[in-house]
Parts: sequence; C-alpha cells; structure tokens
Amino acid sequence: MATQMTRNRSGQINIVLNDKKEVKIDHDHQLHYVKNSPFTLIDQQFSSFVAMKELKRTIKEIYATIVVNEKREEIGLTCSKQVLHMLFKGNPGTGKTTVARKLAKIYFDMNLLSKGHFIEAERADLVGEYIGQTAQKTRSIIQKAMGGILFIDEAYSLARGGEKDFGKEAIDTLVKHMEDNHNDFVLILAGYPFEMERFLTLNPGLESRFPFILDFKDYEVDHLMEIAKQMASEREYQLTKEAEWKLHAHLYKKTLAKERNFSNARYVRNVIEHAIRKHAVRLLSQGQFQAEDLIHLTGKDIQFDNLSH
Repeated sequence: MATQMTRNRSGQINIVLNDKKEVKIDHDHQLHYVKNSPFTLIDQQFSSFVAMKELKRTIKEIYATIVVNEKREEIGLTCSKQVLHMLFKGNPGTGKTTVARKLAKIYFDMNLLSKGHFIEAERADLVGEYIGQTAQKTRSIIQKAMGGILFIDEAYSLARGGEKDFGKEAIDTLVKHMEDNHNDFVLILAGYPFEMERFLTLNPGLESRFPFILDFKDYEVDHLMEIAKQMASEREYQLTKEAEWKLHAHLYKKTLAKERNFSNARYVRNVIEHAIRKHAVRLLSQGQFQAEDLIHLTGKDIQFDNLSH
C-alpha cells in the first residue's frame, strides 16, 4: 500500500493512504514514548546482567517492532507477527538458562506470551524408547509450555543417534509445533557453540526457523570479578582487597588456560559459596569477632581446592 507522510504546523504527522483517506497521528502521543524511555522495562529487568549487550539490543529490537507494528495496524498498514524462537550458543556458565528464564517474564510483561512460564527439558523428557512414544512425549512437553518458553539445553543430543534414532522424531515434532503455535509459544534450543553448529548442519532448514541466534561469549576476567562482587553483595558480604586480588589472579589463570569444562559464572558462584562456608568456620574457630568480621570475606576465605569447574 502506497503512503505519503506530511507534517502540518501544529506538529501532527498525517499519513495519506492510496485510497485517499487521511489518518492523523497525534505527535504529542508519540513524544510520550520518547520522554518516558520505552526501553525502561528492559533496562530494569537486565540491569543485574553483566555484559550481554547483543542480547539487550535484540530484546529492544523485538519490543520496538511490536510497538511499531501495533501503530501500523491501527492505521490499516500491513504488519506481521514476530516469531520469537531462539537458538543460544555458549559454554556452561555463560547465562543461557538464566536469560531464557528472564525472557519468559519479559515476554509476558510485553503481552507476547499468555502465561510467561518457563519449562526446561532434556533429551530424556522428549525421546521415547519405542515407536510412537517420542511424538507423544514431545507433544506433551510442548502442551505444558504453551503460553510460555520451552528451553532445551544440549539440544544436539536429540540428533546424536543418527537417522534411526527416535531423537529425529522429537526434532520433527518440535519443528511442526514451532510453525503451528508460534503466536503463543517460544522454543529456545541451547548448547555448546561447536556442537550447536554441527547440529544445525545435520538438520537442513532448521536454522532458518530461528530468527534469533545469540552467541553467549565466555566472560572476561573483569566481568567475572563483577559477577563475584555482585553475588557476594546479594548475600550481604564484601570481598576485601586481598580477597579480590587473590580471586582475580586465579580467574586470570583459568581464563588464560581456556579449559573446555570451565563453567564461567557458575564457577564463580561456587567460589563465593565456598568462601562463605570457610568464612563461617574461621569466625567460629576464633571464638569472638566484630560486626564487620561478619561481612568481610578475606583472602583466607577464598580457596579453590575441591571446587567443581
């Protein structure tokens, strides 16, 4: 449909459609969105998330598209529904599950999902042991997830058995429901970067069904330190300078080694929780302590023995 836009002296924007009807949009109403920052909700929901600029930008693009499409629909212009299925690629501890869970709430607040709940599934939840069971199990999980987000981590495990494996049936069932129910159902597949790339090559046409493919990069040392301080603060603890230096040096070595099983933020959480336990034992052994001793995690408390990666 051809359109023409003109602006009159009062500041209104007039959109003239090809049927010669004129529709007026109140310019002051448009300013309302700008002045009150339309992305405030997104910024608030992701304020505690370290890094993840690409993700925040993508969510803002989705929100902006929705609002503009509503405005286009109001004046009779063509608009299409935004498909929200996503694919997350990243190593353990890079925030994939946490982000997916947060998106369920945000999409509900945006009125994109009717329930906004979060269902997490793995291969065993989808793949059966005999013919016909897989499609039934997969449809059951999808039905539970309707109105929310279905999150499948290590999604490539569905294709590990080859053509004769029932995992292929699960993938086919997921693909069908991605198309049929995309208005009130979001599927997010996640896993290691290399394995997810290979998974997509084994399933031609699957990648095109995910308009949003996000790479969750490993955190840099400074980001991991920020996460550590945040985790301590949430528990009403503080790291002393000595503790910070000790943790920073350790994390620098871990990131430099690029260990495949190093789990990023998850590892940092284990360090902080371990330090809190060591802190408690140290204070109890002292027999007496000041109020500030209850708050500060020292270098003595930061220990790395027997920690899972």
